[in-house]
Amino acid sequence: MPREHRPTKSLRVLLVPPDPALALRLGLQPDIEVVPSTTARPAVALVQAPEAVAAVHEDDPECAVLVVTGSAHPGLLDATLTAGAAGLILRDVPIEDLADSIRRASMGETVIDPALSPRPSSPGGTT
Repeated sequence: MPREHRPTKSLRVLLVPPDPALALRLGLQPDIEVVPSTTARPAVALVQAPEAVAAVHEDDPECAVLVVTGSAHPGLLDATLTAGAAGLILRDVPIEDLADSIRRASMGETVIDPALSPRPSSPGGTT
């Protein structure tokens, strides 16, 4: 009989909307379990738009929500944080980086992909 190799306490993750390919990739992480709904009490949810953060929080106020994007547009970071998300991350990063962002969000960190962070102005006023 096969033995379960997951830690006794897996980090539950919800994908909104469901993404079977991503669920499979995340499921290969030894400490992550992708769950089908908020009734499974996920620690972190990955959503595609800041507007989805409120719906997840309505069902589970303690769930950390990360907005996942393909690219940033002006105002996306502000809208994400204003919506109450735990952060903004890129969709196409290596799975290990995505898993690390999920772990950090589950511990209460605000997670912002460095490529999506606002760039500081250079001295002298030009960028």
